[in-house]
Amino acid sequence: MDQIHASDSDNSNPLSKEKTKVFSHSDGLHLEYGPLAHVNTAQTTAPPFAGELQPGLYRPPTDRKIANPVPLGLGGFALTTFVAGCINLQVRGITEPNLVIGAALAYGGLVQLCAGMWDMAAGNTFGATALSSYGGFWIAFAIIFTPSGFDIQAQLVNADNGSMDMYYNSLGLFFMGWFIFTILLTLCTVKSTVVFFSLFVAVDFAFLLIAIGYLCRDAMDAPNTPVIKTAGVFQLIAAFLAWWVMLAGIADSSNSFFLIPVFHFPWSEKGRASRKEEVKY
Repeated sequence: MDQIHASDSDNSNPLSKEKTKVFSHSDGLHLEYGPLAHVNTAQTTAPPFAGELQPGLYRPPTDRKIANPVPLGLGGFALTTFVAGCINLQVRGITEPNLVIGAALAYGGLVQLCAGMWDMAAGNTFGATALSSYGGFWIAFAIIFTPSGFDIQAQLVNADNGSMDMYYNSLGLFFMGWFIFTILLTLCTVKSTVVFFSLFVAVDFAFLLIAIGYLCRDAMDAPNTPVIKTAGVFQLIAAFLAWWVMLAGIADSSNSFFLIPVFHFPWSEKGRASRKEEVKY
């Protein structure tokens, strides 16, 4: 039997401290919502939920004026990452990133950036930071790889007397910076859910391997193809995990016969509450 933490404050005394009590499903709270319990119920602190990019206990808004923007942003991230991963894996012989530029500018870039801004309006700091940042990443990616657009590659090659070294090293450092940023976000997900945490771990490895592929080149001084292909595998894993989390944020009792499991860690608040109930019964 899952337990859900809820806050009960004394409205009669504005100086009173907020008290926390625990409700169980036997109290009738959230009984109809399944294991995720991602509902907007007053006086309730919900467990971590990937579908809203909430890595810790949070109080769902009771007067939200907009829909949950997280699934929209995750959809943009997932599709663009999927296309980029296929290109890095050279699926069907595709080696040039031209196709991903459109998705990176529009869906993974602009749409995800907007979703992050809307999530900021919804009061979700983590979700706003993640979605807006990765939206900015895909826009920057598209700018870098747009043929004859900003002439970034040509300028770096000319500055290095016709060598591609400066361009490849710049790309490696660019992706390494995003790896560091993603590591910081990952640290905030270790108390959330398995799927939530795994998504960011997959993105970590993808960024790290792409950076290594450009910084540690092969004997021909070209990007390390095996390493880049391995990064493509992690990109596909990240894409499917992002789609999983997206569906978890969309599916509820009004449109689905089942809720998407996200598997709470045993050390999370929900996991500890479940173990206490198992011991009790």
